[in-house]
Amino acid sequence: MNITFLGATKTVTGSNFLVEGAGKKFLVDCGLFQGQAADEMENEEDFKFDIKDIDFMLLTHAHIDHSGRIPKLYKDGYRGKIYATKATCDLCAIMLPDSGHIQEMETEWKNRKRLRKGESIKQPIYDVQTALMSLELFEPVNYDQLIEIDDDIHVRFNDAGHMLGSAIIEIWIKENGVNKKIVFTGDLGNNDIPLLSEPTMIEDADYLVMESTYGDRHHMRNDNKAELFVNIVADTIRNGGTVVIPSFAVGRTQEILYELNNLKEHKHDSDFLRKYEILMHTPVYVDSPLAISATEVFQENMELFDEETQKLIQSGDNPLEFPGLRFTRTAEESKELNEDNDSAIIISASGMCEVGRIKHHLKHNIWNPKNTILFVGYQAPGTLGRKIVDGAKTVKIFGEDIAVNARIEYIEGYSGHADQEGLLNFVYSFVKKPEHIFLVHGEPEGQKVLKQKITETTQIPVTIPGYGEKYDLNETTKMVDKIENNHTQKYLRLQVLDRMQTLKEELEDMESIVKDDLQSEETNDVEVEKLNQRIKELEQQIVRIVEG
Repeated sequence: MNITFLGATKTVTGSNFLVEGAGKKFLVDCGLFQGQAADEMENEEDFKFDIKDIDFMLLTHAHIDHSGRIPKLYKDGYRGKIYATKATCDLCAIMLPDSGHIQEMETEWKNRKRLRKGESIKQPIYDVQTALMSLELFEPVNYDQLIEIDDDIHVRFNDAGHMLGSAIIEIWIKENGVNKKIVFTGDLGNNDIPLLSEPTMIEDADYLVMESTYGDRHHMRNDNKAELFVNIVADTIRNGGTVVIPSFAVGRTQEILYELNNLKEHKHDSDFLRKYEILMHTPVYVDSPLAISATEVFQENMELFDEETQKLIQSGDNPLEFPGLRFTRTAEESKELNEDNDSAIIISASGMCEVGRIKHHLKHNIWNPKNTILFVGYQAPGTLGRKIVDGAKTVKIFGEDIAVNARIEYIEGYSGHADQEGLLNFVYSFVKKPEHIFLVHGEPEGQKVLKQKITETTQIPVTIPGYGEKYDLNETTKMVDKIENNHTQKYLRLQVLDRMQTLKEELEDMESIVKDDLQSEETNDVEVEKLNQRIKELEQQIVRIVEG
């Protein structure tokens, strides 16, 4: 029995794992790589396995970094079953065609540039029609249902509390008369997520493949988060500004709607209620067709909500509806939001600001100091959202350099991922501890911190696998093979271009800081001379690179 790690290795996207055991080969997740150009190039490459050999697939949840290459799998010839919870199937039915539409639009845009350069055009990774056809493979299952793949492989999906329908998957494999159990966490939920139940604690496992997105961080607690949200929104509205919230269409948008409806329950002092009244008299627009459709799926699957939310529903209070909430479905309605000078709260996808209507809202709002851009979710390295959160002074949107003058805020407590405490508690909850833990879906530094914490407190061996590494799980856990990436040099060239773009942005930031320093009366001539010398040295280094 072995596992090959083909995605989400030392990064947070592209989840894809190949498991071999009991004479079968199957996949857990098949997600898109997102973020940096070098990562996204991987989406176009051939799969690192023979599709004809794959017997079935297990899908932890519907987010595109876990499901987004399923249509490509179908396009390349896969016709086996894809087991997923009913809610995940429902969400994929809207998310995968939406992803296909994005692939078509982005390819069309890139092809126009290629034609101007005299280059040949490319086909999209997949289109809307292929995405729709791939839905035929989905096999809906229920939480806690024991699924018999065959006599030697059994599977069970448990609530992961990360998003509607998300699952921790238990897999029992009998090979050569020996039973082994692998647990894949998918993405583990944050205990503070509104609407959803807490992640299921698993009693035993031989091997654990666990996400590590926030392996080195702790989230803000829920009460503080609500108060901070109201303060930010109220301050912005009183100043005549608009709050733009880049939000993941599925999961985060619905959580924010719940939070907006539920804020009145958090505090009752007069100052809070005054700010809350400001918020409640401000229109809230959900400007994302996908988010609107996803909200409808949430409303159709309310039996999956947590106990508190169920009671709220029974009392007649729909947590996804409140006065002032408006949905904008058409492109024309979306454009009108940026022509309206009245204050508003605009929730729009995508959450990392890479595609979709959010880019238009940023273009029209991020330059204005009256406005606030409020981030409520993880921003992957290389994304536009990450650049803004990290303090970029200017950003390029639709080819135009735009100043970042708006107030930038990030409330981390809205994350759908467990923080370090949640991840450790999940490990501690095992009655029979895993023999070995693999950390995936995280950035290297956070993974190293989490690995150290786990080994110090439990003495369980922990591995942070690299891309293409294959591990034998029979007697001793060890790497037995590694799939070499034949496109390393191409990716290296893309990384150079990524670094050049980052350097350009850092030079622009430096220019702004230096101007401020030179205008300050506190800066003396000695400091200016030192600065001048350092800039000369930097200039000489750049000249040497160019001449070389």
